[in-house]
Amino acid sequence: MSIDFRTFNEIAPLVLNSKLPVLLRGRHGVGKSQVIYQVANRLDLPVVERRASQMTEGDLLGIPSPEGIEINGEQASKFRPFDWLVRACTQPVVLFFDEIDRATIEVRQGIFELTDSRKLAGWNLHEETVICAAINGGKHGAQYQVGEMDPAELDRWTTFDIEPSVEDWLDWARDNVDELMWDFINHNRDHLEHKDDFEPNKIYPSRRSWDRLDKTVELAGLYKTPEVSAVFNLASAFVGFEAAVSLADYVKNREKTVKPEEIIDEGKLELTKDFGINDHAALIEKMEAGHHFESLLKETQLQNVADYFLTLPSEVAMKLWYSLSTTQPPTNTMNIHPLIKDRLVLILADIELEENPEESEKDDD
Repeated sequence: MSIDFRTFNEIAPLVLNSKLPVLLRGRHGVGKSQVIYQVANRLDLPVVERRASQMTEGDLLGIPSPEGIEINGEQASKFRPFDWLVRACTQPVVLFFDEIDRATIEVRQGIFELTDSRKLAGWNLHEETVICAAINGGKHGAQYQVGEMDPAELDRWTTFDIEPSVEDWLDWARDNVDELMWDFINHNRDHLEHKDDFEPNKIYPSRRSWDRLDKTVELAGLYKTPEVSAVFNLASAFVGFEAAVSLADYVKNREKTVKPEEIIDEGKLELTKDFGINDHAALIEKMEAGHHFESLLKETQLQNVADYFLTLPSEVAMKLWYSLSTTQPPTNTMNIHPLIKDRLVLILADIELEENPEESEKDDD
């Protein structure tokens, strides 16, 4: 079974608190490494990261110590470990191995000992150190040049197959990418990443490539003075032709996009008269992303939001209601309730009938 990042963030610490190793499997560019760092932050632990695919057996064992040791009157050599192992053994850390399914068998055997016995080459991990790893294997493994993990190796891990949702990316991107890029993905969710098989040598979008494109566009100053051709050429190199065409078209027509302020501050409901459900949902998500409901709404703003609420289909009206309800204390919810209570009661009654159709049948009788 696959889980999204929100669920992984909740479940992984429970496993790690038991000092059991966690393995994260998923497609490239979805943010596996980043979510490991997020979990480490929740555990208040630093991350010691090693790229297993670049390690050799010597990286595990260390180098011979020049001092040596004496055993039963005979001189013997001993190995001095590298910094990453010393840190993991002398202080609490998240020891993170990336790409272990691309590592040599000798390296994987060493990691095997760490996950199984929490020791390596005579060094024992600190009692509060935890181990995490990320790979491209699992159900997507056939698309990558990776080695399979046999049952004994896999049995040492608590394994999570990750399929992040679009909402995972949008939640992260609220504070990490420009509003234009966030808004584009919010309106064009199919372009966030490619989920089918990959054609050789073709450029496809991924969550990572959108992040890199955003940083490049920002440094180039193209958010302040958008040049459609420049945005298209950059996007083609990062996310491929199809996504680049859509992004360039979005940039070209962005002035036609309804902004949250036009509804909340100005009450321009005529701008949404031809909206479908998806358009309304995207606009409400943009309101959430802009933190418009986290401060106290003025009287005119409350009336504008209430008027907009009354125009919405039931499902997106409730989405707006829940968006207003997420802030604490829920002052905006209490203030707007008298303006929309009749419509809210009807919506809730319809939902109740949909969930309990037998009650409707009783009424008919």
